[in-house]
Amino acid sequence: MRMTLTVNGERHVLDDVRETESLLYVLRERIGLPGTKNACEQGRCGSCSVQLDGLLCCSCLVPAAQVHDRPVRTVEGLSPPGCQEEPHPLPRAFLDAGAVQCGFCTPGMLMATEDLLSRSPDPDEAEVRAALAGNLCRCSGYQHIVDAVLLAAARLKAPAPEAGR
Repeated sequence: MRMTLTVNGERHVLDDVRETESLLYVLRERIGLPGTKNACEQGRCGSCSVQLDGLLCCSCLVPAAQVHDRPVRTVEGLSPPGCQEEPHPLPRAFLDAGAVQCGFCTPGMLMATEDLLSRSPDPDEAEVRAALAGNLCRCSGYQHIVDAVLLAAARLKAPAPEAGR
């Protein structure tokens, strides 16, 4: 089957997509975006989280055929292309708060954080914990991750410093 999808603003036309392929497989293996992680393949760990039509979803559960002509945003889409000098505020906050250990869960955590902050720019700790409830981390006790989300929220709502100061 031939399908077209837009990932992080870039249009992709894919040939010979099998009906059994998941969106996760298409992103990683056909398009070459390794940020979305493959872990449980059952929608329980959150490591494969992406935005589909602006809504957070587990890409391992979405048949690729259902994504034809729909927009997808992955963790790679948090920063505009060519913007490698300074990371997006979300991964920067995760780094600064010590929330990145092995890094396997981080892409899904970042996508869940972006989703939360787009709906609730000033969340409290309970909202953060609820928003991240679908994401598993095997390395941490989660407090650093919660701290990172709160730090990102504070940084995103703070006014940008004026140029030249």
